[in-house]
Amino acid sequence: MTDLDAKANLQQYLREGREALLGKLDGLSEYDVRRPLVPTGTNLLGLVKHTALVTSEYFGLVFGRPFPEPVAALAEGAEPNADMWATADEPRDEIVGLWHRVWAHADATIEALPLDAPGVVPWWGDEAVTLHLILVHMLAELHRHAGQADLTRELIDGRVGLRRPGDNLPDGDEAWWAAYRDRLETTARRFV
Repeated sequence: MTDLDAKANLQQYLREGREALLGKLDGLSEYDVRRPLVPTGTNLLGLVKHTALVTSEYFGLVFGRPFPEPVAALAEGAEPNADMWATADEPRDEIVGLWHRVWAHADATIEALPLDAPGVVPWWGDEAVTLHLILVHMLAELHRHAGQADLTRELIDGRVGLRRPGDNLPDGDEAWWAAYRDRLETTARRFV
């Protein structure tokens, strides 16, 4: 496999993760995409915002190709977790638009640089990295958050799917899923 093939494979997995995470917003109200459903406040729109913002830094600043828009939520002195939720002044369309612009910028960086292109991650103590390492790191980051989004979406309306609700699992057979869940709960209770 050539470096070009390896880079194309990594970039394809990034694209799939991007689709999966963004697809979790489909069909939900403004309230539902912002709802914090776990004690740490994880919410779908916040996951999209966070991933867009860190992507702007990893494929921008790290390689001397800064994203051309200000990233206030990651700036020094920003409110803790400002990147993990959307304020009332940040509509979904604005965050989704940012998402698309950031990923276009990231794709341009990936296409312009070889896998061994050097970069420096200031928040890792100025650690020297390569584009390959950042691609792998961002694959893990993106797919971790896509997994969080899977569970968050399921908590909102029970819809599941690989990229979009219902795209790879049987949809609508709620009785089967309820019986399956009950069977797992019964098994788990044997260990209480």
